[in-house]
Amino acid sequence: MSFNYQRIIIKIGSNVFTQENGLPDLKRIEHLVGQIAAIKKQGKEVILVSSGAVASGRSLITISEKYDAIAARQLLASIGQVKLINTYSQLFERFGILCSQVLVTKEDFRDRMHYLNMKNCLDLLLQHQVIPVVNENDVVSVTELMFTDNDELAGLIASMLNAQALIVLTNVDGIYNGDPKAPGSAVIEEVEGSVVNFAEFVSSGKSQFGRGGMITKSTMSQKTAQLGIAVHIANGKRDNILTDVLENKVIHTRFIPNKTASGKKKWIAHSEKSATGVVLVNEGAKKALLSNKATSLLPIGITDVITDFKKGDIIKLVDENHKLIGLGIAEYGADKTREQIGQKNQKPLVHYDYLYLQG
Repeated sequence: MSFNYQRIIIKIGSNVFTQENGLPDLKRIEHLVGQIAAIKKQGKEVILVSSGAVASGRSLITISEKYDAIAARQLLASIGQVKLINTYSQLFERFGILCSQVLVTKEDFRDRMHYLNMKNCLDLLLQHQVIPVVNENDVVSVTELMFTDNDELAGLIASMLNAQALIVLTNVDGIYNGDPKAPGSAVIEEVEGSVVNFAEFVSSGKSQFGRGGMITKSTMSQKTAQLGIAVHIANGKRDNILTDVLENKVIHTRFIPNKTASGKKKWIAHSEKSATGVVLVNEGAKKALLSNKATSLLPIGITDVITDFKKGDIIKLVDENHKLIGLGIAEYGADKTREQIGQKNQKPLVHYDYLYLQG
């Protein structure tokens, strides 16, 4: 059986883009671009999330040892991003395909307006048959604002654009049930649901050039699959990997997509870090929210407002042990919520359409 996806996010990790000497692997990139062109010719929409700016910078300039790692990274990324996008532009041109550059930071996902501007821009590019090449803006993203090797970024873009699939290319055949180098270890070919704790058997070692280990990939993949998007983790160093994954001809790890969620819910699901307010809910409300029925959060189920928020903000709902139950968009502000705590027959603070529950 082959997978008939219409809109696909393809993420090329730095360990696929880079040779062992730290310089770009242009032959590999050329091969992958050829496959992406073939997929596009089938009438599918492709968005490329690509690492490689730092490696590209390394091929152009040598930086003295006296600079710290962050400064060196910013310099290499700033110079390398031009080279990276030129490389893609020239390679896609051979197939008569236009590509564009989209540089983003974590902040762009924290603000509903930035988020919608970015979504509209990507939609417009796709309507015009352009392949967006998305990368983190490494020049302004430093330390705590960074994505982990674009894995998280690829997951966010996939849910933002309601893609059917995300293909993550790395330098191994998938997620193994032990150390990939150990005899007897095998690739886990299918993962369903969100119960697997990969920390038990995935080594947390990072690749030489990337920031995202397999634990990060697993967590992101489960979250993305929960939102109704299939995730494939495959070996980008293999020839014809993209077409083989889509035709299900090669061993790799596939996260089976769950029920679909609305676009608003997808945004909320990824907004835990940017949630402003915190509301404490009682045991009864917690049970009702976590039951299978669609339930809104009413003031009668609220016992306390822990952190202030305004109407339209994303807020965290926590239980009596301060454990996160879910996230939602507040229908009104903290002051009004305080006035109505425990009261019956009031308007919901969070409507179930704008509620995302952990789980």
